[in-house]
Amino acid sequence: MKSRFFAILIFLFSSILCTNEVTAQRGASQRKKQQEPPRRNTTSYTSKSKKAIEYYEDAFSFFLRRQYGQALELLDYCLKKDPAFSEAHLQAAKIYEVLLDAARAEYHYKKVAKQQPGNAKFVEAPYQLAKMYFQQGKYADARSLATSAIETPKVAQVIRDEAQMLLANINFTEEAIQQPVDFQPRRVEGQLHQFPLQYFPVLTVDQQTMIFTGRRGVSPRYDEDIYVSHKNAQGEWQAPELLSENITTMHNEGTCAISADGRTLIFTACEGRKGYGSCDLFVSYRTGDTWSVPKNLGAEVNSSSWESQPTLSADGNTLYFVSDRSGGLGKRDIYLTRRNSQGEWSNAQNAGKTINTPRDEVSPFIHVNGQTLYFASNGRPGFGGFDLYVTEQTEKQWSEPKNLGYPINTYEDQASLFITADGQDAYYSNEEQRQGQYIRSEIYTFAIPAQIQVQNRSNYVFGKVYHALTKEPLEATIELVDLRQQQPISAVTSDPANGEYLMVLTEGSEYALYVNKDNFLFRSLTFNYLAPSEAYIQQPIEIDVYLDPVEKGRETVLNNVFFDTDKYVIQEKSKPELDKIASFLQENPTISVSINGHTDNVGSDSYNKTLSTQRAKAVYDYLLQAGVPAERLAYQGYGAEKPIADNNTAEGRQKNRRIAFEIL
Repeated sequence: MKSRFFAILIFLFSSILCTNEVTAQRGASQRKKQQEPPRRNTTSYTSKSKKAIEYYEDAFSFFLRRQYGQALELLDYCLKKDPAFSEAHLQAAKIYEVLLDAARAEYHYKKVAKQQPGNAKFVEAPYQLAKMYFQQGKYADARSLATSAIETPKVAQVIRDEAQMLLANINFTEEAIQQPVDFQPRRVEGQLHQFPLQYFPVLTVDQQTMIFTGRRGVSPRYDEDIYVSHKNAQGEWQAPELLSENITTMHNEGTCAISADGRTLIFTACEGRKGYGSCDLFVSYRTGDTWSVPKNLGAEVNSSSWESQPTLSADGNTLYFVSDRSGGLGKRDIYLTRRNSQGEWSNAQNAGKTINTPRDEVSPFIHVNGQTLYFASNGRPGFGGFDLYVTEQTEKQWSEPKNLGYPINTYEDQASLFITADGQDAYYSNEEQRQGQYIRSEIYTFAIPAQIQVQNRSNYVFGKVYHALTKEPLEATIELVDLRQQQPISAVTSDPANGEYLMVLTEGSEYALYVNKDNFLFRSLTFNYLAPSEAYIQQPIEIDVYLDPVEKGRETVLNNVFFDTDKYVIQEKSKPELDKIASFLQENPTISVSINGHTDNVGSDSYNKTLSTQRAKAVYDYLLQAGVPAERLAYQGYGAEKPIADNNTAEGRQKNRRIAFEIL
C-alpha cells in the first residue's frame, strides 16, 4: 500500500516548508559571505589536500542554503582532488538522499564504509547503507552492516538505538514475508475522484456517505477542504460536494472524523479560527441537513501544541486523536477524551504504553464496535517507517498491537485506514510521487484478510422516533445497555428535525435499547448478538419508534424482562430493565402503574393465568424492594386473554409472552 504518512499530513506542513525554503533562497547570494562557516582545522579532516578541503567547505555552505546543485558540483571537484576524502563522500550521500537519488547516495555511503571501517565518526555510513539494503530486501547485508554499527567502539547511543531497531525490523520482516496476507487493493469507482489529491476517507456506518479531505491542486497555494460524497440507488459514488458553508473557509480544513449516524463531525484546522496551538480540533453537529458553526473543543482537548487526526466512537462520545504535546511517551502520541451527558469533553488522557512508544504513533481509527483500534507507528518492529497495527480492548485493557502484515505493510509508510462496520472492507488513500513530489492521491479499498479482521463485527438499528398520537418527529435519547455486563454502552439522540436515529450493535452480547423522552413512556427493544448469523450481522434493522405520552391507560411492553420457560423467577439480565422502571417512577412521582403479565395460548387457561400473575408479582416485588411505594403499584395476570400477535406462529407466541406496565 503506497500510502505515505507525510502526504496525509500535507496540509499541516506544506505551507510552512514552502515559505521557509523560499525565504532561505531569497537573498542567499547577498548573505553568502556572512553565512559561510569559518574555515575548519584541516587536521580534523581525512584529506590533507587544501584545495579539496576548500571545495568541501564551500560545498557545505551551499548545502546549508539548500543549493544542492552548486554543492554537488563543488563536491565533485573536491573528490577529483582527493577520492579518499570521506567527509565529502558522506556529504554527497546525504544530498543525494534529499534528492531521492538512491543509487548515487548508496555509491557514496559505500565509499565511506569501505574507507572508514569501525570509525565511530563515520558510523552513519554503514547504518544508512543497512537501511537501504533493508528496503531493497537484502536482509543479510543489512543485518551485517547494522551489527557492525552497533559494535563500533564509542558509537553514539542514538545510532546504536537506531541500528538495534533496524535489526528488529529485519528479523520481523524476514519472518513476516514468508506468510503474506491476501491484499488486493482496487481504486474506488464512480465519480468520487475529482481532485489531484483526496485522502483520509471516513464513512458513515451504513456505508452510504463518505467524507474526505480534498485539494484542487498539489502546490501549497491550494488549501484543503472537507468534501462529502453519497452513493446513488445503484451503489455508485457520486461527485463530491463541499460538506458545508459553515465549515468551509479560505483556510485549511482537514483530517476529520464522523460518528456512525453522520451527525457529529470533528476536524482539524490550523489557521483562520481562534485556537490554542498550531493546529486544533473543532466540532460541528448536524440537524436535518444543516451543520452547525464549528466550535473549538476547548482547552480540555486542545493544547498549545499540535492536535490532529481525530477518530470518533460510533456514538460520538469518545474521541481519539494525535498530539505532540509535552509530557507524552513519544514524539507524537495517541490521546483520548470522552463527552459527558452535558456535552462537555473530559481532560485528554494519553492512551498509554500499550499503544504509544518513545517514537511516533499516528492516524488512529476506532472501529464502530468500540473495541478495535487501528493506528500507525514507527516505534515497533515492522517493515520500516510507519506500519499499520491493530489492538483489541478487553476488560478495559488494550491487547498487544499486532502488525497487519505484508504486503499491506511494506518498507514505505502506511497510514489512513478506515474499516467498515462488518469488518469486511478497508478504505485508504493511495499516493503517487514523481521526483519526490506528490502528484496524485486517490481513494482505494480492499477486502480485509480473515486473519486480521475485527474480533467482533457490528450491525446497526435505525429508524425514526415519533409522537404516537400526533405522528410528529421527536428528539429523544436512545440508550444502549449490555444486559450481560449490566452496563450502559452508548447513548445518542434522535434528530430533532426529522426524528432519525441510528445505534450500533456489536457481536458478543445481548442488548437492551431504550428510547426516552421527558413526559413520555419509554420504549424498550431487545437484541441478542451473542452469536448472530451472517445474514443477521450484515442486514441492518429498521425500527420506527412511537412514544406514548404519560397518560392514564397508556402501556409499554418490557422487552428485557426474562424468565425461564414455565418459571417466574426473574433472570439476572433483567435487572437493567427493572431498574429502568424504578427510575422512571422516581422521575414521575405523581403516577401509579399496574404491572401486567401475559402469556401465549399454549396450556390451559388456568395455568396461563396463574403463571402470568406470578411473573407480574415478581416484578412488583422487585420494585417494592427498589423503594417504590406500594400505593403506587399494582399487578395483574391476564394469561392469554390479550394477545398482541398471532398465536399460530412461534414469533407471534413469543411476542404474546410479555410483561408490560400500564399507567393507572
